[in-house]
Amino acid sequence: MPNTKALRVRIKSVKSTEQLTKAMGLVASSKIRRANEAMYRARDYLKSLEKSISLLTSQPEAQKSPYMQNHDTSRTKIIVIAGDRGLAGGYNANVFRLCKEYPNAEFIPIGKRACERYLCPINSSERYTFDDAMALSTKLCEEFKNGEYDKLGIIYTEYRSVMTQEAKLKWILPLERGVAEGVSGIIYEPDHLTVLNMSVREYVAGNITSYARESFACEVSARRMAMDSAGKNAKQMINDLSLEYNRARQGAITQEITEIVAGAGEN
Repeated sequence: MPNTKALRVRIKSVKSTEQLTKAMGLVASSKIRRANEAMYRARDYLKSLEKSISLLTSQPEAQKSPYMQNHDTSRTKIIVIAGDRGLAGGYNANVFRLCKEYPNAEFIPIGKRACERYLCPINSSERYTFDDAMALSTKLCEEFKNGEYDKLGIIYTEYRSVMTQEAKLKWILPLERGVAEGVSGIIYEPDHLTVLNMSVREYVAGNITSYARESFACEVSARRMAMDSAGKNAKQMINDLSLEYNRARQGAITQEITEIVAGAGEN
């Protein structure tokens, strides 16, 4: 017969877990709206940057830019954006699984979990600012121009909906030749090449900032769904344990009554 005391302790433990997951789900829900707003603003900013860079790289003289030179791709750097915390379903695991496809790359982590994995100084993906991104971009652009590496990418999580997110890789450098669609007569001072070279730092920083915002929106959405699922599982477990506890308790009462009746009959 199951131990009723052990069942009571287990029910209490599961109820405590349910309260914790509910609280974490509420915290994640409160962050979703703000995170989504920041993500959409960053997306719009990045689209404007991409349009400008595409226009600049469509010019013939842009091929002289050091940021458009293709070299040996064996020296690759990849920025990895992961979360600051766990309990977000497969969010972090999906990012690191994609990283394993590039074993020879040098990883630059953003987010506490990524920093811990790659043994780097801790920084927060939630609080990652444009100034942080610009500092990193300046360093990476200078190293690329000096030929210290040949290819720069960024691994992030693409937001599709509250329920769906996907880890992806986007290559940033070298720049690809763009297409000037429906734009003509623009005059750049002093020239296209100079403006392009000056714009690359902001373009790289815009990518880092935008995908940091998008990844954080995915993290809080994934955490909310994970906590909702954990809460439902906890409720089901409490129901099952309560049923088992009631049966055990009823069995114990029945056994006590039987023993009392049997003892009275002997007397």
